[in-house]
Amino acid sequence: MPSDATPLDRRQRGALRLAALLAAAVGGIALLGRRADPAAQPLPPPAAAGGALTLGAVIALTGNANLYGQDQRLGIGLAERWAADRARRDPAAFPRPVLLSLEDGASDEQSAIAAFNLMLRRGVVALIGPTLSQQAFAADPIAQRRGVPVVAPSNTAKGIPQIGHFISRVSAQSSVIAPLSIEEALQRDPGLSRVAVFYAQDDAYSTAEVAIFQKALTAKGLRPVSVQRTQLGQNDFQSAITAVLPLRPQLVVISAQAVDGGNLIRQLRELGYRGQIVVGNGLNTPNIYPICQRWCDGILIAQAYSPDLDTPINRAFLALHRRSKGEAPPSQLTAQAWTAYQVLFEAIQRLQRGGGLQGVSLAEARRRLMTELLSGRYDTPLGPIRFSPEGEVIQGRFFVAEVRMGPGGRDGKFTLVRERSLEEGGG
Repeated sequence: MPSDATPLDRRQRGALRLAALLAAAVGGIALLGRRADPAAQPLPPPAAAGGALTLGAVIALTGNANLYGQDQRLGIGLAERWAADRARRDPAAFPRPVLLSLEDGASDEQSAIAAFNLMLRRGVVALIGPTLSQQAFAADPIAQRRGVPVVAPSNTAKGIPQIGHFISRVSAQSSVIAPLSIEEALQRDPGLSRVAVFYAQDDAYSTAEVAIFQKALTAKGLRPVSVQRTQLGQNDFQSAITAVLPLRPQLVVISAQAVDGGNLIRQLRELGYRGQIVVGNGLNTPNIYPICQRWCDGILIAQAYSPDLDTPINRAFLALHRRSKGEAPPSQLTAQAWTAYQVLFEAIQRLQRGGGLQGVSLAEARRRLMTELLSGRYDTPLGPIRFSPEGEVIQGRFFVAEVRMGPGGRDGKFTLVRERSLEEGGG
């Protein structure tokens, strides 16, 4: 049949058909995308196939921060065993199975971002990590945008919970802890007046912590005779140390990561410094002992955990740790990693018992879990903790320890020298 349509009409109708096909294709792709997104899927019942919820853990197993990651992997693993045992003995109290998915976040921002994205594609209900504050500032916004709860086990820099509603931490911020070791040094030598400060200028944790140290020094009427800026991964500090020693410091304050800080301590002592040394949270791991060896002896550090805390949950933690590591006491990082797993596990169980996980999608389960997490109170190896509405940990007990090395100079212990109770975790 002949057509009355002009060539222009035919071209317009062709363009419209093409546009309709493209729109249908885009809609189909979007629909497939929604179906492929784990967050859009309904949550199976606890006893059904796939009914276990997965907690993702992104920690530094390689790179410069792997010393921290070793402690954290141990803590999360012990908490997983502890939780599984409780669930086995009392299934009614712990009705939702929980699995753990562990991924190496290495020691840089890009690796942490990649690991977070991988975990989100796996459909985790919440995340533990990353190890470093600098990584958290890069990776946490991804979880925040996707509505996935994050519990930081070791991020102490200012501004971590403020990244967003879904971001919280069990690691007390540096402003609460760091000044306590300065106070201890002054109690030991009330007349000290010359202080030297070292910090890694390219590390978010160190730059944040050193500002807190300097504020604490100023509050005590102390002005540093020298502030030395170092670099992440630096292992030769002789130039900086030889610039400082003629100023005869009586106290050296160090904010650095474990390997860098351990080497700095060793070189300070080898070059003749004999005064007090206060270190920040980056050296809060027994893994520094092989680095600074006998020169670790006597350094002061404030801590959020003490093995000497005599509570049932800490005794359970110590017993499991002893089975894995012998008589070596656990580190703060191990206790905080345990705590990060514990608070998420207990919040999931409360939510399940209350019916909050029935008939909802994974996305909704994540949102409800965040609300439940922030509203809970937890008896942990760190002591009783809870969260502020913003996701900041509220912890009442803190400690100052002194490293005491054994006769061989290869092993040592963080020995408790002072306990401090703070109201609402504030200074």
